[in-house]
Amino acid sequence: QVQLVESGGGLVQTGGSLRLSCAASGLTFTENVMGWFRQAPGKEREFVASITGSGVDSYYADSVQGRFTISRDNAKDTMYLQMNSLKPEDTAVYYCTADFSLVVVRAGRGFWGQGTQVTVSS
Repeated sequence: QVQLVESGGGLVQTGGSLRLSCAASGLTFTENVMGWFRQAPGKEREFVASITGSGVDSYYADSVQGRFTISRDNAKDTMYLQMNSLKPEDTAVYYCTADFSLVVVRAGRGFWGQGTQVTVSS
């Protein structure tokens, strides 16, 4: 079965950086669009970024554009999210998602990981 395992979360100060990883198994990695969502306390889960199977095309939420970079290593079946210039409003549980379809991933209807907590202190 499909398994997505996130790692790399933690506590960081405002302006700091973190790199999240998502290790995938049980799927043909290169055939899947991958994405990141996040959910802050009391808020709905929201789209952060996505990347196509080849890694050529990526998309970002306006709130993270220019600060976050999504990437993937198809040889390692792993996706990454480099987060720079972190702000307190970036505090959330970050989830990895995957599906064959970009539309499904962007809609938040793909497979999910268990999430990793990111906390940005002010």
